[in-house]
Amino acid sequence: MNRRPTRLLTTVVAGTTAALLLAGCGGSDGGAKASDKIAGADTGTETPASPTPSATAAGRPKIELPSDLTYTFEWPKTEDKTKDAVLYDSQQFIKAVDMAIAEQKPLDTGYRFYSEGEAAAGSQKFIQEFVDYKDRITGTKRYYGAKVQVNDGGTASLVYCEDQNKAYNKSLKTGKTEVTPQSKDNYVLYNSRLRVNKQGIWVTEKLISQRGSSVCQP
Repeated sequence: MNRRPTRLLTTVVAGTTAALLLAGCGGSDGGAKASDKIAGADTGTETPASPTPSATAAGRPKIELPSDLTYTFEWPKTEDKTKDAVLYDSQQFIKAVDMAIAEQKPLDTGYRFYSEGEAAAGSQKFIQEFVDYKDRITGTKRYYGAKVQVNDGGTASLVYCEDQNKAYNKSLKTGKTEVTPQSKDNYVLYNSRLRVNKQGIWVTEKLISQRGSSVCQP
């Protein structure tokens, strides 16, 4: 029997330090240290945002998710058009991966529209695990503490946290949801590297993560 997949997308081995994950996301925001708490990790008081799309791009995939899977993005607008575009396209990438899982399509065009390289390959492997086990994700996923840095040459870095405590695996074979207890391991720190393509879309090229990160703990 295949190993039951977790609700975590990762492209690096476990043990990556928070300091490494946060590297490159300083700049004018003053940076972040491995020991720092990310804003919103304990209060949840940030106002969810709907960032402006990076481009009115023909061909943006329509993302349709199961009604029992919802999201909270506590990513307030930065008032910087480029940074808000990075946030918006990252949201779409996250949802597109979950859509591919729900539809059991490891090569779905949705997430591949928003990712390339290592991130696309890692997403495909992650989705395939759910397909092999005939599972999908249900519940609520919360994202918070986003820090964006836009670099020269059309690249950007994004660090953020995810709270998976109310997200669960649901069997497509039985329809049953595997409700798991809350745990510090359900708090995940992510760092992604993005590049703006010719269509004006900020595609994720690399995504690394750390489960149980102290940075994201309430």
